[in-house]
Amino acid sequence: MNDRHRLNPRKLLLSKWTAVRPLNREKHFLVSEVFCDDEGVVLEVELQAVLTHRVERLPWQALQDMQTWKMGWQ
Repeated sequence: MNDRHRLNPRKLLLSKWTAVRPLNREKHFLVSEVFCDDEGVVLEVELQAVLTHRVERLPWQALQDMQTWKMGWQ
């Protein structure tokens, strides 16, 4: 079984994600910002928890890990 999501980094903005193992009741997240280098290559994303509005910045490739993230809100 494939343990990675196939993602297009340019289509991440406003995408929805569900944490496989929620912490502090934070289960649903939205990509609120995408950070690129000077050439437009996506480097990181900012995830915002829907319930608490807490933000977290991480490399966009972290969202490919199906053991941590599910695409969409489930």
